[in-house]
Amino acid sequence: MPQQVCMGAMMTCSFGMAPSSLIVLPLNRVMTNKMPAANIMDNVPMLNILPFGACNSLSNPTVASATSAAMGVLTPMPCIPVTVAPWTPGTSDVMIANMPSLNNTCTLNCMWGGIISISQAGQVTVQVS
Repeated sequence: MPQQVCMGAMMTCSFGMAPSSLIVLPLNRVMTNKMPAANIMDNVPMLNILPFGACNSLSNPTVASATSAAMGVLTPMPCIPVTVAPWTPGTSDVMIANMPSLNNTCTLNCMWGGIISISQAGQVTVQVS
């Protein structure tokens, strides 16, 4: 059964070189194990989604430019996530602030082609269906 995601959950990106931590502000007023619980709208770059170290995606203009300058040798550049859509699919039967809650099976797409996924939910006791 999926776990409810909360502040401090660990995420990975398919094009990132390091894990990152999910930041959930206490605006929704719902807590999971004394930490703010996440919903699918906790997808704002540089607020909820922090960088994943360096980016390896050639769709990222800075990586493409650096790779071109290095005569075609892939040159990772600092990650700046660009997420424009909510997490999918969410848990539709558990609502947080009128939005589906975020569970550890949800994914988020980055504009540069990366798939962001939850590697650790931030807690292990609260499960959602």
